[in-house]
Amino acid sequence: MNYLLDVLKGMVIGIANIVPGVSGGTMAVSLGIYDRMISSISHLFKNWKVSLKTLLPILIGAALGIVAFTYTIEFLLSNYTLPTALAFIGLILGGVPLLWTSFQAGLKFKGEKISLSHLIFFILMFALVAVLPLFQGVDSSFNAIALTPYSLLKLFLIGIIASATMIIPGISGSLVLMILGYYYSIINTITSFITALRTGDMEALLPNLIVLFVFGIGVLIGIFLISKMIEFLFKNYSSITYSGILGLVFASPVAILLNTNALNDLHTAHALSFSIIGIILMVVCFYGIYQLGKKEMK
Repeated sequence: MNYLLDVLKGMVIGIANIVPGVSGGTMAVSLGIYDRMISSISHLFKNWKVSLKTLLPILIGAALGIVAFTYTIEFLLSNYTLPTALAFIGLILGGVPLLWTSFQAGLKFKGEKISLSHLIFFILMFALVAVLPLFQGVDSSFNAIALTPYSLLKLFLIGIIASATMIIPGISGSLVLMILGYYYSIINTITSFITALRTGDMEALLPNLIVLFVFGIGVLIGIFLISKMIEFLFKNYSSITYSGILGLVFASPVAILLNTNALNDLHTAHALSFSIIGIILMVVCFYGIYQLGKKEMK
C-alpha cells in the first residue's frame, strides 16, 4: 500500500515538474516525502539498497506523471488556464501546515525563537520566486535540438541547472527552462520520443533518445549535487532553511498566476464559470494534500 502511495505521490511530483511556475520540490514537501527523498539521494552510494527502495516508486510515478501529462499540459493551460492554475495553487498551499510544523520543530530542536534572520530569509526567497517570472523570455521554439557537440554540452549543463531548481521547494524547474529558452523544445522532444516509440519510427526515435539521454544525465548529476547541499542545510540550519522554503512556497502562487497569465481568463465570457470551477478545484486539492500532510505530521 505504501509503495502504491509513493508511486501516486511521484506522479504528482512528475506532473508538477512540467508545469511552468509549479515546483516539484514544493509538491514533495506538501506530500511529506521531501526529507526522505533528499536523504535517499544523498546516501545513494552509501546505502543504495535502502535508497533505491525509497526512490524507485517515486521515480516510477514521476516518469508516469511526466509521460501522461506532457500531452495534456498544453491543452489544459491553453483552454482552462485559470482552473488549472488554481488547482495547482491548492496543491501547493495544502502543504503549508506540514511545512510550518517542520519549521517549528526546527526552532524547538535548536531552542530558538523566530528572529530577524528568519524574516530576512523568508522575504528574500519570496522575492526570488515572485520576481523570476518577470524575466521570462519569449520561448516559442518547437524545433528539434541540434545534435552537435556544442548543443549537447549546453543541454547537459542546462539539465544540471534545471534539476537543481526542480528539487528546491518553491522554484519551478520548468519555469527556469522557459527562461533559458528550452522548455518547449524539451516538451516537444518528450512527445516526439513517445510518439516515435509508439509507432516504431526508428528514424525519429534515435535523435530524440540522444537528446533526452544527455539532458537526463545532467538532471541526475544536478539532483545528486544539490541534494547534498540541501541535506547539509537541513542538518545544520534547519529553521533558517525552512523559513526560506516557506518564502518560496508562499510566492509560488504569484509565480503561477504571472507565468500562465491565468488572470486573463477573468476578462473572457467564461470568467464566472472558470472562477467557480477553479476555486472548487483549489479547495479540493488543498484538502487532499492537507490530509496527506496530517498523516506525515502524526
